[in-house]
Amino acid sequence: MHYRKPTGYALLAMLLLANTSEAQKKNFTIAEATNGMATTLAPKGIKAASWQPGTGCLWQLVKEKGADMWKVTDYSKSAGKHTFMVQPGKFPINVAGVPALKWFSADRAYFISGTNVVTGFLNEEDKWQWTLAAELPAKADNITVDAGGAIAYTIDNNLYVQEPNKRKQHAVTDEQDKNIISGKAVHRDEFGIDRGIFFSPDGRYVAYYRMDQTMVNDYPISRWGTTPATADVIKYPMAGGVSHEVTLRVYEIATGRTTVMNTGTKNPDHYLTAVTWGPDSKNIYFGLLNREQNHLWLNRYDAATGEKTKTLFEETNSKYVHPSHGLTFLPDNNEKFIWQSERDGYNHLYLYNTGGKLLKQLTKGPWVVNELLAVHEATNKVVITTSKESPLEKHLYSVDMGNGSMTRIDKAPGMHNITVSADGAYALDVYSAKGIPKNTVVYGVAKPLEHTVLKADNTLEGYNRPEIKDVRLTAADGVTPLYGKLILPANFDKTKKYPVIVYLYNGPNVQLLHNSFPESGNLWYEYMAQRGYVVFTMDGRGSWNRGLKFEQATFRRLGDVEIADQLQGVNYLKSLPYVDANRMGVHGWSYGGFMTTSLMLKHPDVFKCAVAGGPVLDWKMYEVMYTERYMDVPDDNPKGYANAGLMDKVKNLQGKLMLIHGTDDDVVVWQHSLNFLKKCVDEGVQVDYSVYPGHAHNVRGKDRVHLMQKITDYFDLYLKK
Repeated sequence: MHYRKPTGYALLAMLLLANTSEAQKKNFTIAEATNGMATTLAPKGIKAASWQPGTGCLWQLVKEKGADMWKVTDYSKSAGKHTFMVQPGKFPINVAGVPALKWFSADRAYFISGTNVVTGFLNEEDKWQWTLAAELPAKADNITVDAGGAIAYTIDNNLYVQEPNKRKQHAVTDEQDKNIISGKAVHRDEFGIDRGIFFSPDGRYVAYYRMDQTMVNDYPISRWGTTPATADVIKYPMAGGVSHEVTLRVYEIATGRTTVMNTGTKNPDHYLTAVTWGPDSKNIYFGLLNREQNHLWLNRYDAATGEKTKTLFEETNSKYVHPSHGLTFLPDNNEKFIWQSERDGYNHLYLYNTGGKLLKQLTKGPWVVNELLAVHEATNKVVITTSKESPLEKHLYSVDMGNGSMTRIDKAPGMHNITVSADGAYALDVYSAKGIPKNTVVYGVAKPLEHTVLKADNTLEGYNRPEIKDVRLTAADGVTPLYGKLILPANFDKTKKYPVIVYLYNGPNVQLLHNSFPESGNLWYEYMAQRGYVVFTMDGRGSWNRGLKFEQATFRRLGDVEIADQLQGVNYLKSLPYVDANRMGVHGWSYGGFMTTSLMLKHPDVFKCAVAGGPVLDWKMYEVMYTERYMDVPDDNPKGYANAGLMDKVKNLQGKLMLIHGTDDDVVVWQHSLNFLKKCVDEGVQVDYSVYPGHAHNVRGKDRVHLMQKITDYFDLYLKK
């Protein structure tokens, strides 16, 4: 075939066709920009995936001839080829669809539907037989199922247990005061605590948190759903105030005997975390952290007597220690465990014996171990995810515990979310990156294996998406690199001047920037770019995943270093010829709301308008555990609290500021913004204010569309000419 140069008419037709194709690309609706990535625009993935213990079998839920079925792929035989279908079987209760399985063993599993616990086993014909193991009371919560068949749960503030193979439940605790709580997460879910019930490996015991908060100040949360409104009185320990008292207790199921673990300290003002049973069920380990959060003791206790038998080691830091993980014992080994610690400046793995001797540091380097996923016993390897390549990415690695060598298992750039088999032999990798909406791949950890399960189509292909640039700046210290993203207006014209929105958080334990899909990180940014805005976001010092030095730069002076770094971003924006420095807005929620308000009051000539959601406006009114870790107690750091506090800086406001708060917020309580509003009234300062009745610390679900429309309208009102 010979190539023939297009005629003038043909070339014109081609250009018109290209322009028409581009014009057909549509803009996001506000609903799509708000919730689309979790609903209609979510890239396709596999459903209810789980690894069957002791096998190489990956289970997933599929539709086969209109019926729900389990598709099972046995990767121990042939990658992606040895596949068969398993029918869910007949459930003893009505269940909407087919639930995700939680496995006891290779042939036993269970699921929880409402307050019903259903257990099942696979017979020799690979058919499920299900039994209703427990029909718990309607108010049952925190339902925890042990492999031996025992079930623990809470009702209100008390803990209950159902013995194995029996349908009768009995109370472990009988506290009449609602402010003495058993079996729930404590310390306001700080220190990685997400539960309050811990079965021993042999199923004989259940350890549980008991929290006495009778001494903590009452705090009313107004509920507006009824007439007249009611007050839900909670306990809220504020910085510098009286905190709750927590103990760990062990209940022996057969005898009904409860034993309190004796911490050996007369002062109960401390935190208990990293609760872990020893494999032999005789000992229980947990960390005792002082109120100052700068000294941790990792202790071992005799579960039968409650007495401390050894302090394995101590960790101290001049600023704070932040234990967030329990012990991981090596398989079939009662003597060796892995501990995660930031003691060398980054979260790494340390191999110990139960005598408290450090055997070796398993990982090391100027990067963070994100997750300890499994230990593969046969190869003596640990399976982890890390930020070794970049703080913007997360990758799957194995680490040889003998020589410390590391092997990267995944192959592509991006953020890799991993589910490993119980023995660590296989990994399900669901990842995204720039240009990759969602890929699902199975890897072998112990042997070479790579099988692509699914490559999702780009659900945003038909949309008018803006250009997104990765930005690298230097922090206000002149040394530390910072990562940001710049989203240019759709149909960008470099000769024009555009308004700007800066979105920020910049607080501890949060990172906004990743190499993931969508590349912007948030479709609302792209929605605003379609409306003619430049959008900028950046993680400054104080945020997560960069090591202790990066995070602790803000210690005792929240709202100082972070603002200096964000102003570096502002200076960068002002250097761009297409940015209109007179039309800049800023928005953030929670810590980002604190940062937004701080910028408007401490640097009032920078931003023309701002929206601050759920903002901390006085750190003395925020919770003990979080605030004192980063600010110390108010009496020991009056200058830091005064500088971070915003109530006395109201008169500085020059631009337009809207505060938004959920009326049911029990995290950053509503009083923060109400006090600020009152101060504005007292000082004659005009501020805009909006509330969301019935919503807690953020606005979720369909109402979030209303929220994001309100925020969009506010910026349109004050930033568009």
